Amino acid sequence: MRSRLLLSAALAVSAALTTSAGAVTTLNVFMGSQQRPEVFQPLFDRFQAANPDIKVKIETGGATSEAQNQYLTTVLAARDDTLDIFLIDVVRTATFAAAGWAEPLNGYISGVNSYLGSFLPGPVGAATYGGKLYAMPAFTDAQFLYYRKDLLTKYKLPVPKTWDELTATAAKIQKGEGGKMQGFNFQGAPIEGTVCNFLETLWTGGGDASNVNSAAGKQGLGFLVNSVKSKLSPAASSEIKTDDSRLQFQAGDVAIGLNWSYAWAHFQGNSPQPTTVKGDVGVAPLPSFGKNPTATCTGGWEWGVNAYGNHKKEAVKLLQFMSSVNIQRDMAVNGAYLPVRKSLYSDAKVLAANPHFKALYPVILKARPRPVTPNYPKVSEIIRNNVSAAVAGSKTVDSALSDMQRDLAPLLK
Repeated sequence: MRSRLLLSAALAVSAALTTSAGAVTTLNVFMGSQQRPEVFQPLFDRFQAANPDIKVKIETGGATSEAQNQYLTTVLAARDDTLDIFLIDVVRTATFAAAGWAEPLNGYISGVNSYLGSFLPGPVGAATYGGKLYAMPAFTDAQFLYYRKDLLTKYKLPVPKTWDELTATAAKIQKGEGGKMQGFNFQGAPIEGTVCNFLETLWTGGGDASNVNSAAGKQGLGFLVNSVKSKLSPAASSEIKTDDSRLQFQAGDVAIGLNWSYAWAHFQGNSPQPTTVKGDVGVAPLPSFGKNPTATCTGGWEWGVNAYGNHKKEAVKLLQFMSSVNIQRDMAVNGAYLPVRKSLYSDAKVLAANPHFKALYPVILKARPRPVTPNYPKVSEIIRNNVSAAVAGSKTVDSALSDMQRDLAPLLK
């Protein structure tokens, strides 16, 4: 009897070991429906081929950053462990970290500081909260100065390096071209792009978001407001959203404008809408006031690991794979994503597919994160609503900045 029991126990242990050896971990990855899951699936397939004990399953939802955030907030607030990894807008990291939803990654990555040294500083800064890394940069973005090369050549004008030069350059082109030509186009609707437009004029004037009611704040917001008052920019600028700017520039109605990297491909003809500016568009760093350095907003998306998930080690392994040089190169070549690794902006294959990346690199290198705070949703609302009101003329520059400062102060302590 004893020998039979020992044999049964041995068989049970053997079966358990066999089952364990053949077990497959499934990582559930959430991303927005507009984040082009079809680009990521082949990359996940490659990871699975190299790691047969891990399966990656994509879950999509939400057509906007706000819709995705609403869904994730509901899931994670319930401490749901279903999702292992989620793709989030760079402005969400601090909120997720402070709420305890995102797992800090430092303990999973050997020599994390050295590892991150090859990444762009902007995405790393946006992924960091309280001195810890709470997300892995997936791909980056920034706002750029787009200009009509043909029109600058026609009027023998250099690319503007200061906002004052931009005003003079845009005014000369606008006067010479007449018709519906806009000298300068920016986003003034109550959206995230407007937050960035304001912060960029604030930063390039030597200011900081902690003190918007300052000389730099008045100079920056005053520049945007005066552009509308002088008719350099459209009267309806307070209603212009990011894609409105893209479409107006693409139609040939804008001399100089602010927009994100996605606009480039549209301007070159890779767009559902016709373009009249193919081959005539240049890209440059944003101007500054006086001798201050240029600055732009960090955009892009990052991978977070669910703090309540059951497969954190495997999740981080996938994220390191996705941020590797080879995968970042493939994303750039096949999807035109801006890489988070510095070396790829001089990579031959990347530049063959995206020649403009070379011109974008100096701009991306200087990108700055928006205020990194768990209160960011409220911070964004305060800035965009006040800036839009000032651009619309329903608030003065002074009152908009005063209200902004009052409401931001307790949130940015």
